[in-house]
Amino acid sequence: MNFRQQIVFLKFTKQQRIGIFSLFAIIIILQLVYFFVDFNSFKENSPDKQKWLALQTEVDSLKLIKSNERQVMYPFNPNFISDYKGYKLGMSVVEIDRLLAFRKRNKFVNSAKEFQDVTKVSDSLLNVMTPFFKFPDWVNHKKDSKEYKYASNSAFAKKEKITIIDINQAVQEDLIKISGIGEAISLRILTQKEKLGGFVSMEQLKEVWGLSPEVILNLNKHFAVIKMPSLKKIDINNASLKELSQFYYFKQDLARQIVKYRSMNGDFKNIEDLIKINSFPVEKANFISLYLSF
Repeated sequence: MNFRQQIVFLKFTKQQRIGIFSLFAIIIILQLVYFFVDFNSFKENSPDKQKWLALQTEVDSLKLIKSNERQVMYPFNPNFISDYKGYKLGMSVVEIDRLLAFRKRNKFVNSAKEFQDVTKVSDSLLNVMTPFFKFPDWVNHKKDSKEYKYASNSAFAKKEKITIIDINQAVQEDLIKISGIGEAISLRILTQKEKLGGFVSMEQLKEVWGLSPEVILNLNKHFAVIKMPSLKKIDINNASLKELSQFYYFKQDLARQIVKYRSMNGDFKNIEDLIKINSFPVEKANFISLYLSF
């Protein structure tokens, strides 16, 4: 391509030249507007901004009114005054510390006078605080409680003779008499007895869901394993995997380990041999052994 051909490409039509000059003119005008026009004046006079300023003024006035309102005080127990509440009431740090030290000894103030004796607050501050003191009802009725005669309930002082019942002979009516046992829990105890074929130890009651230690303690006062139940014992050395798995204390995995150990080491001679198996419930070995024959 020669020089003349290149010049032909650089030539513009009349309309193209007008367009280029118009573009340059617009750019120059925008630059002049940017440098010489103050846009802040438009922002300051924006209607939206004026609305927000008016709203902020209203909010500030409401805050001022609220801050000037008198704080409402409700009745409270002076034994449980916190550092912050004591400060708001006008107590000094030393006075608050005296009360907290008194409370740490597990002691309570039961009157406005005792409160002043402990904290050493001034009479003027005590007069302001006293109308809001609220002590427990038993403090206000101490005299009534002193006049109460426990002799009127002397019948409760006599200990009722307890008859011990064999837990394996107990029926639902016997179990429900124990405090903390209802129909549901009594049925769980009887169901557990059926699963085991009979209880051999009162410790097995801990396995019944829903029995708290306190209820179990009450059961031990009224029931016991007086006579060993007639158990269908499991022949630990000849029982199949299925028979071992059906035993309450042997799960599927433990039953497999028993069969494996038996095939590799021979017959079990006593419970001590069973304890050697991993995951065996050692803590229950004493009464588990009573369900087995070696």
